[in-house]
Amino acid sequence: MLQDQYQRRFTYLRLSLTESCNFRCNYCLPNGSDCQNKANELSVDEIEQLVKGFALAGTRKVRLTGGEPTLRKDVCDIISRVKAVDGIEKVAMTTNGYRLKRDIKNWLAAGLDAINVSVDSLDADTFHLVTGQDRLPEIIEGIDSAIALGCSQVKVNTVLLRHYNGQSLDKFLAFIKHRPVALRFIELMQTGDNKAFFAKQHLSGAVIQATLLSQGWMPVSRREDAGPALEFWHPDYVGTMGLIMPYSKDFCASCNRLRVSSTGDLYMCLFANEHQSLRHLLTQHHPQAIANFVQRQLVAKPLSHQLHQAKTGLTKQLAMIGG
Repeated sequence: MLQDQYQRRFTYLRLSLTESCNFRCNYCLPNGSDCQNKANELSVDEIEQLVKGFALAGTRKVRLTGGEPTLRKDVCDIISRVKAVDGIEKVAMTTNGYRLKRDIKNWLAAGLDAINVSVDSLDADTFHLVTGQDRLPEIIEGIDSAIALGCSQVKVNTVLLRHYNGQSLDKFLAFIKHRPVALRFIELMQTGDNKAFFAKQHLSGAVIQATLLSQGWMPVSRREDAGPALEFWHPDYVGTMGLIMPYSKDFCASCNRLRVSSTGDLYMCLFANEHQSLRHLLTQHHPQAIANFVQRQLVAKPLSHQLHQAKTGLTKQLAMIGG
């Protein structure tokens, strides 16, 4: 079992498949993607070996991220190979939803268990303004298709933006009134490239939390393989609400995830000051060597990020290693 010096256990791998993205979200890639690493992305075979090493060390959940992971033409092959690794119990993917409606059936057939879809506004004009894409109705149809096809877990991620969706809680609550969707508001995080935008748009999730509690929403017990969200349920709603608040006290205390970039770099934290390449181990068909390498690196994992001090590490924008 992967464990650090603070007795945190790591059973959750977030694996970026590409830095490329076809959206131009104003909080991440307002000028579009400038992916420099496309030619060096991990192959399917390398991904399989990587996951085997992590699984041997106790990883049970893998989330495929980007950039936009569905831009990889071999994404179905990746899903099926990862799901087939002994010990992996859950394969999830985070997507901007661009290909969701068209391809969700294929992803589920390949073995995908859960999907997160980024929807930063339920107003079509605002969605277009934030993402640079005029596709909100199609993405909503894709979400409904995932539900109809029996996807075991459908989540919607919304980055809280003060001047774009900061007053839209009622619309989002209406969206999950009759949908079995876990909707999560994510506090905007400062990165190397968005400092001015962050200063204007950051909104604390504590404001939303207070409103939810006042309206009768109740906390949900955290599962062992869960991400960092505080989740809430309400007897009058089919869906649930969640809040990811990286600026809250003790946010990192329950950290259970490690990250690997699309080129095979291991990140101890989303906002790490350094990373270590493990790509040289991915052609050896020796998963124990990968597990040992990762455990050695965990010695240096810090207790917490330093976002409160505006220290963002190497992360220029979230598309680098999938948020």
